[in-house]
Amino acid sequence: MNLIQWLFFILIAQIIHGLCTWNLYLKADRKPIESFIPIYNLVVLMKIIKRPRWWVFLLFIPIINLLIIPVVWIEVIRSFGKNTTKDTIIVLLTLGFYIAYLNYTSKNCVYIENRDLKPKSKTEDTIGSLLFAVIVATLVHTYVIQPFTIPSSSLEKTLYTGDFLFVSKLNFGARTPITTIAVPMVHDSIPLSGLKSYVFNDDFSKKETSFLNKFQLPYFRLPAIENIKRNDIVVFNQPADTLSNMDDFHPDRNYYKPIDKKTNLVKRCVGIPGDSLEIREGYIYINGKISQLPKSAKAQYNFLIDTKGQAISQDDLVSKYGARDGLKYQNGYFAITNTGEYFLTLTDDEAKLIAKNPIVKGVKKYLTPKGEDGGVFPHITSLGWNVDNFGPIYIPKKGKTVKLTIETLPFYKRIIEEYEHNTLKVQGKKIIINRKFANSYTFKQDYYWMMGDNRQNSLDARFWGFVPFDHVIGKPVFIWFSWDKNGKGINKVRWNRVFSFVNGNGEPKSYLIHFLGLILIGMMINKVIKNRKKV
Repeated sequence: MNLIQWLFFILIAQIIHGLCTWNLYLKADRKPIESFIPIYNLVVLMKIIKRPRWWVFLLFIPIINLLIIPVVWIEVIRSFGKNTTKDTIIVLLTLGFYIAYLNYTSKNCVYIENRDLKPKSKTEDTIGSLLFAVIVATLVHTYVIQPFTIPSSSLEKTLYTGDFLFVSKLNFGARTPITTIAVPMVHDSIPLSGLKSYVFNDDFSKKETSFLNKFQLPYFRLPAIENIKRNDIVVFNQPADTLSNMDDFHPDRNYYKPIDKKTNLVKRCVGIPGDSLEIREGYIYINGKISQLPKSAKAQYNFLIDTKGQAISQDDLVSKYGARDGLKYQNGYFAITNTGEYFLTLTDDEAKLIAKNPIVKGVKKYLTPKGEDGGVFPHITSLGWNVDNFGPIYIPKKGKTVKLTIETLPFYKRIIEEYEHNTLKVQGKKIIINRKFANSYTFKQDYYWMMGDNRQNSLDARFWGFVPFDHVIGKPVFIWFSWDKNGKGINKVRWNRVFSFVNGNGEPKSYLIHFLGLILIGMMINKVIKNRKKV
């Protein structure tokens, strides 16, 4: 629904509220007409049920309102003497319409003015505290900061598989939820169940007409602290999401998901709106100049390390030469191929270092030749683009206009149709947008180019194209824990990464000791204060 439709829906809901509660307002010594006045009726209702006015604000926050509305239903019936477990179950199962029944039929429904004077049971206190904690946690998770786990090696050397992050939504502006009917603090599926965590019709052919999909909120983003800069690490929703298995990738699959329920990914933003990007022999060029990564970032490539079948110490491969990925890598073990070579993922500097090893006979970077098609975006075989030789390609900027032809349309087709919601048809060599012939197109939002530092082992923008700004979630800012599944004993924890900051310069620095020190100091101060009170 668009904004006008949502306002109309809220108005209808307020009228229904009045029809269901006007007699209860009267029993509480309020005027029945007050139950029909939008927003004001809810302020009055909070007075009736003896709850703070700021609850009204919570009723209009997406996802949070799914938690608070049932609580309000229960508080209403209890304010009129319906305190049994049976009453609570009925009001929840009837989605609040039990209140309408009480409004019209219950002669014994009497308003209890001093309900809060009765002491609450321990169970009520516990439930109330848990509910408040869930609401606060949901509010923080949805609008402030969200936990995230690194699932793949695409940003190795900066972010490792097994890093547990906090992602700030404030930096690029928190995006308000689009899917309104969903389980709080859960992404696209409920853990351990395999069930969707949201109510939505995923059938692409019916996504616009389905009744369920009408309850989507229009896209809205709160003010940002900063703009996305070139080489920032960004968490975003994968634009061409195929739901479950990232290896089963089909960018044109006839399937649809709401933006905020698409798969979460983390990559480096190597190109910003207005940039011209090109990849030559694995190196990124922006506007004709080679891109310079920050000190904390290290681009990696696949190398063939020829040892004529001689083995290099596994510890040396990992600790000395920095190998963390590659062919035949399993359970932390690097194996030699049948041609007597190691196939390792290394930085250029690591490749130079391993070349100095006496048993190494040759080091060769494994690159796909220029002109060989690699099945990459925009999936035009005649271009001969691949992961190592790609472009140049223009990254769309909001308000900028590009010329449209049958040859250039594949670059922008997904933008025009899916991301910016236009109708698009092609008749011969003529392009029709929104039923009008078009030879140009003006972009409605900014787009970004997201890639992994693990250049040849990353499923990124080279395969699915531009990332719209409305798909951006936030910026990783803090690593609170890091787990190495291949480590042993206490070394399974990467202690140098625990409580460290992301996007810093050089190697991460752990602030765990500082944090524990602050806790210790706080405990000592608290103990001193308590001792003084006793005196």
